[in-house]
Amino acid sequence: MPPLSPQERRRSRRIKIGQPVKVRPSDPDDPQFEETSVTMNVSKDGIYFVSQKRAYSEGMRLFVAVPHHAPRDPQDREYLGQVVRVDTLAEGRFGIAVQLLSAWAAK
Repeated sequence: MPPLSPQERRRSRRIKIGQPVKVRPSDPDDPQFEETSVTMNVSKDGIYFVSQKRAYSEGMRLFVAVPHHAPRDPQDREYLGQVVRVDTLAEGRFGIAVQLLSAWAAK
């Protein structure tokens, strides 16, 4: 049987929506940064956003706050996520696909 395409492996439907997101590495051994962006699409299990940072790698664990508001909103939640794909895009940008593993904490 041939391997499943990424779309066929998805467990839930993707919705194209721009939600503010803040990400930062969860492992202290990874390069430390904090980035805010906007999602390109979301599902109940993951998010996809665009970054100009080269710091992301497959398997990297992140703290993901989505939606992210400044100042903090009571609906903001932080999740533990894992990078499942890094796409090289035009103009030095990268598409970052993150699987949300669990709700971590409200910050």
